[in-house]
Amino acid sequence: MKKAVIIMGSESDKDFVRQITDELSNLEIEFEEKVASAHKQPKEVLEILETNEKGNDKIVYITVAGRSNALSGFCSANTKFPVIACPPFKDKDDYLVNIHSTLQMPSNTPALTVIYPKNAALAAKRILDLSD
Repeated sequence: MKKAVIIMGSESDKDFVRQITDELSNLEIEFEEKVASAHKQPKEVLEILETNEKGNDKIVYITVAGRSNALSGFCSANTKFPVIACPPFKDKDDYLVNIHSTLQMPSNTPALTVIYPKNAALAAKRILDLSD
């Protein structure tokens, strides 16, 4: 089963995530949404990864977190599946803070960064289509 798993760092990211889920629906990609912060609930994030990976070999994670985006790197460091970071932003200042933290991942944490939510959904589809 192909699936995109969206993990957002905060409930306040739901409106931004809706743009991703609307496009995933249009592309007929199964998805689920979870809320868990790598800073505040790292055990929950690990549980999300472990639960989704049991018996599943076609997953793409889309992480939505801003400011000091630990979520994308944390997920990438703890899974073998692709992670697409799609940092949320409300305005230009917010964008600059969020994109910088997302692009500065440590070594061995390959989180791919996609800025626009619809493109994150399309990237997930293309990655999942490679498994066919």
